[in-house]
Amino acid sequence: MVSSSPLLGLAKKPLQKPLREVGSFIALSLDTFVQALRPPFFWRECIEQCWFIARVATFPAIAQSIAFNGMVVYLFGVATVSFGAADILGAASGLGTVSQIGPVTTVFVLSGAAATAMCADLGSRTIREEIEAMKVLGIDPIHRLVVPRVTALLITGNLINAVVIISGLCAEYVFAVYALNGNPGAFASSLTLLTSLPTVVVSFVKASIFGVLAGLIACYKGLSAGGGPQGVGNAVNETVVFTFMALLIANIIISVVTATQTLAT
Repeated sequence: MVSSSPLLGLAKKPLQKPLREVGSFIALSLDTFVQALRPPFFWRECIEQCWFIARVATFPAIAQSIAFNGMVVYLFGVATVSFGAADILGAASGLGTVSQIGPVTTVFVLSGAAATAMCADLGSRTIREEIEAMKVLGIDPIHRLVVPRVTALLITGNLINAVVIISGLCAEYVFAVYALNGNPGAFASSLTLLTSLPTVVVSFVKASIFGVLAGLIACYKGLSAGGGPQGVGNAVNETVVFTFMALLIANIIISVVTATQTLAT
């Protein structure tokens, strides 16, 4: 009988915790989807969370949208003027805003503002043993706390995406017309040349997926927080990193899949 190598044992140890974390996160996600189908649904909690997320995320979303879209329309403007194609500036800017800038800005806002606040709330409840008290009373914390929060991020993710797209297009129009001396009629009429209804649908599908992922990660890290206030702070920091990475990876995957299908058709 061949004994296991000590080096193999040392190699397994660093992988044990990440694998347990992934398994626990998948279990929480599946439990959340199952509990979402079980009545009753706590609408009041969901509406309160939607209002809270809207208050903390709307202004940063608009500010980032104006900054990103202003930079993009300036770069597009320089490129199109250099190649003598200034009339398609609106088309290129509109496509970039709807397909990428809107969802990516939503990533920044959801990971930096909404998810962290949600994780801190659930983490503080966890270290105060409120979650354990709910379980003792027969209240499922997944059904009572996680499902309304994930639903709230699903709803507000789409709203933030819409706000980013609308404010971004308005900022692009102002930059193109007043900063680059573009033709306002040509810019407005070319917006829909490259941006079709499927592009808009894909943008909001991305926002929906981002909202669900951000909510699940935030709730998981909040419910698994431990070690007092320092543990909650660590959970919040990890939420920012993991949410940002997960949403960007999801954005890349969805963009590649939809681009491949578009080229195939």
